[in-house]
Amino acid sequence: MRAGELLGRTAYDLRGRRLGRVVDVVVRGGWPPQRLRITDVIVAGHWWTRVSGRLIGPELHPSGPWLLRALARVLGRSTRQVSADTVQLRPPVPGFPFGPPAGRDR
Repeated sequence: MRAGELLGRTAYDLRGRRLGRVVDVVVRGGWPPQRLRITDVIVAGHWWTRVSGRLIGPELHPSGPWLLRALARVLGRSTRQVSADTVQLRPPVPGFPFGPPAGRDR
């Protein structure tokens, strides 16, 4: 499974409520012996959040201009990290969230 197959898909929780669009993925694991696994997805609730992202946020640039940090914080309020096993994607991706089905390996 590739990250590009997940990005832009609409994410729903297990009850069917819309969370937003997938804008990034979080992977964990070692190389070798473990394979990388998608553990979480970053979901944005609004289109402007995808544009601004968190690139100008206080986490990455703590000494940046206060106005840009405040703007990023306001625009990024709807961004959240959600565990991959609590998310349903539409249209569905085969093998999400635990990799390809048995017998298929990319």
